[in-house]
Order: sequence, then structure tokens, then C-alpha cells
Amino acid sequence: MTIQDQQPLGSPFSAASTAEDVMAGVDLSGRTAVVTGGYSGLGLETTRALAGAGARVIVPARRPAIAAAALDDVKGCEVVPMDLTDLDSVREAAARITASLTRLDLLLAVAGIMATPERRVGPGWEGQLAANHFGHFTLACELYPLLAAAGGARVVVNSSGGHAMTDFRRHDPHFRTGYDKWLAYGQSKTANVLFAVHLDTLGRDDGVRAFALHPGKIITGLQREMTLQEQIDRGWVDEQRNVVGADFKTPSQGAATGMWAATSPLLEGRGGLYLEDCDIAHARTRDATDDDGVREYAVDPEAAERLWELSLAATGATPVGR
Repeated sequence: MTIQDQQPLGSPFSAASTAEDVMAGVDLSGRTAVVTGGYSGLGLETTRALAGAGARVIVPARRPAIAAAALDDVKGCEVVPMDLTDLDSVREAAARITASLTRLDLLLAVAGIMATPERRVGPGWEGQLAANHFGHFTLACELYPLLAAAGGARVVVNSSGGHAMTDFRRHDPHFRTGYDKWLAYGQSKTANVLFAVHLDTLGRDDGVRAFALHPGKIITGLQREMTLQEQIDRGWVDEQRNVVGADFKTPSQGAATGMWAATSPLLEGRGGLYLEDCDIAHARTRDATDDDGVREYAVDPEAAERLWELSLAATGATPVGR
């Protein structure tokens, strides 16, 4: 896909639509989905919506006991231990999933962290890039044979309007020269978009199509590393933690675009696109002053290929489509 393909389709849904609205009448019986972060916030809404439509849902979780408790009332759901910042753990989870399935219809990368203090994981990687990108990249590569076997799988990657803060920093992706928690978050979200762009390029001949999306602004556990004062200063909540931002969505509304990406017939034959508010987003120039739409650098196919090669070298993941 190209920048010209980043044009809204006129979806029947909108920013106000909920996951329940999008999934009304959708039957996923016989389908299997993997949802990272599928036991809290947007992930929990996503798991409930998929399971409610009849899908079998596998939830890789860093805290499996907590995940199992949160999903106790969700039928057709199972938990697999996995820590996105530990690639051995990711590979072990992928192996367990592969041993139990012959195909995978949907992979939804919902888990994420935001604006964390500086943390180094693995071989000294910046923590947000590791959790938000490298972990999901490795999981998708290891599960790719199952996706290809489905003959029409979709991969949906939760990015953010925060990708507008920065392009991928090839000169210093791990912030060796000084850490900025917001730029680190923004870089990881740009990486999410570029990942979907090149996965779609590699996977389309196998029927594997990939999308990235901005779910909207939602107060969930994603803000857990921020102080209350930081959230007040940004105009998100008041002193009692009540949401005050007029453009914030409910968790169900936040999950709606992911559900649309996973199931909409309007996206048949399409991929490598960035979505928001249950439609394809407009492309925006680097100097746009808001976080609507997708920055052109995040859907640049050459940049996406460069990041893919960097990620393969860093993680040692199994190559896709070769």
C-alpha cells in the first residue's frame, strides 16, 4: 500500500462506536485469536468481544494468575505465560501456542507500556521499544506459519497518535545519549506502524494482512507509570481521577477500531494501513500540529523494510516469507 491508500472508506462506524457495535452480527465460530494484553483495559474488551462472537481466544500474559482471574467468566479463553520483554519467554509462548493449533486467524497486539522510567532489558535495550515492538515482532514471526495456514489471517497492532512525536531514531534507538520517556514511547509506536506495513508486504501472498491503529485516548492501566499530577497537568483527569478530557473514549470505544480491523469486510484485499475511529486514517505531514492521522514517515515502505531488518538482527526471530 502507498500513502495514497491512506484514505477513509466511509465506514458505517465512528469514534463513538463501541466494540459491541462493531461485532453485532459477526460470527467467529471456528476461528482462533491471540490477544496480547487481553486481560485488562482495551485488551480485556477485545477478548470479551472476540469470545462473545464465538472465537477461541488465547491470551499471553506476564501475570498469568491475574489474567486467569480477570478472564474467569469469559468462555473459550485460555492464558499462556509470556513476558514481552523476555524473548525466550516469547518463544516459549509461541511454541506452546503452535503445539495446540493448526492455524491462527487473528493476532492482536494490544499490550503496551507508556512513558515509563528508564529501564534496560535484554542486551541493554530501551524498555518501551522492547515491550511494544521487539516482543510483538518476535511473537508474530514465530507464529507466522500458523497465520499463513489460516488462508486469510489478519494481524492488528495497537499503535497510538503518540507516533507523531518522532520517527524511528535509527541513530540512537535505545537512547544511549539521554533518555526521554515520551520520545521513547513515540518511537515505539512509530515502530508498531512500520512493523505492520512490512509484515503486510511479506505476508500478503499467504493471505496474511496487517494493520496498525490508534485506538483513541482512553484512561486505562496504560497510565500506571504516570503520577496523578502528570495526568492532571495534561488535562486528562481531575484530583479525584475522574476523566475530564472531552475527547476521551470508553474502553469499549477504544477497542472498537481493533475489532473493525480484525473483522470488517471493507478491508478485504487491503493491508499495511493505519486506522483510527473505525476507518482508514488520512496521511499527515511531519509538521502537522496534532496527533490525528498517520505521519508519512510511519507508513514509508522503505523505512518499514529497514526497521524489519534491524529487528530481525536484534531479536534473532525466524524470518517471514522467505
